[in-house]
Amino acid sequence: MMEKNKIDAYKRMTPDMLETLAKQNELVQEAFSTDVTFEQMRENYNKERQFWNEGGPEPNQTIDLEVEGPYGPIAVRFHYPKRRIGKGAIVYIHGGGFVVGNLDTHSKIMRLLMEETESVVIGIDYHLAPEYKYPTQVEECAFLVEWLREHSEEYEIDPNDIVLAGDSGGANLSLATSLYLRDKRDEVSYIRCLLLYYGGYGLTDSKSMRLFGGDYDGLSRKDLQAYSNMYIGEGKTDLRYYDCFSNDLTKGVPPCYIAYGDLDPLQDDSKLLYEILTYNNIKAELEEFQGVIHAFLHHSRILPDSVEAIRKGAQFFKSLA
Repeated sequence: MMEKNKIDAYKRMTPDMLETLAKQNELVQEAFSTDVTFEQMRENYNKERQFWNEGGPEPNQTIDLEVEGPYGPIAVRFHYPKRRIGKGAIVYIHGGGFVVGNLDTHSKIMRLLMEETESVVIGIDYHLAPEYKYPTQVEECAFLVEWLREHSEEYEIDPNDIVLAGDSGGANLSLATSLYLRDKRDEVSYIRCLLLYYGGYGLTDSKSMRLFGGDYDGLSRKDLQAYSNMYIGEGKTDLRYYDCFSNDLTKGVPPCYIAYGDLDPLQDDSKLLYEILTYNNIKAELEEFQGVIHAFLHHSRILPDSVEAIRKGAQFFKSLA
């Protein structure tokens, strides 16, 4: 059901995007509905994502392990490419509104990023909301960065060449984690850059939220509020690492590659972040992909823009070497 005054996004989608949505509906009807339990949300999400993660680049080596974090064990997955340049490492933080998603649902994205960057990519299976609420996830991601730096020699990583990357909620966590580490440790010069795909960084209302979002992407304004409620809960006063726009973005932010689809209700978050960073002379690149919706990075089996967005992020990453 379309909310009042929203644009009919279907009329602006590319043929490949329309084909992708047809396949999505074939796989799971209403795959991203928030009108079910969070357990059912995860089941639907996992089932729908299986198809999109088939195939893709094969790592030279994959290592799965558990690290004892501040809130219990954290599953971590290393993907080492067949061709590797340097010893930089990319920590990939998966999206899913902080409620759904895991290392498997984002496997192909990580492997494509591994191949395009020619770098090791390390996924973190942080604890999900609503069982674990903010700022658990930020603290776990920050913990992993510091753990990797401490164990860098064991995993052939340069402790002073770390990248944070993520999509959607994972993009929020990537930016939030860099801010958290900056505020707690006073500097993050060891973070080469952030690769931020269609994240939400703090806006609760915007032009793009009014125009876009619906059943096709699970990002109606009601859905966005549902994710926020599950993640934040009640009684939190310090939201600097969720509403990143309430934090200080004028200094100590690593260079940022920021990408979004022009049919995404969260696109104004990306645009605002870019404006703030560039106004304050922080290196940032903003990329718009036309005719595609939120979460398009998953759809590389059909959608060329998925691979192109990862490739552009990899180019930004390599330009800073």
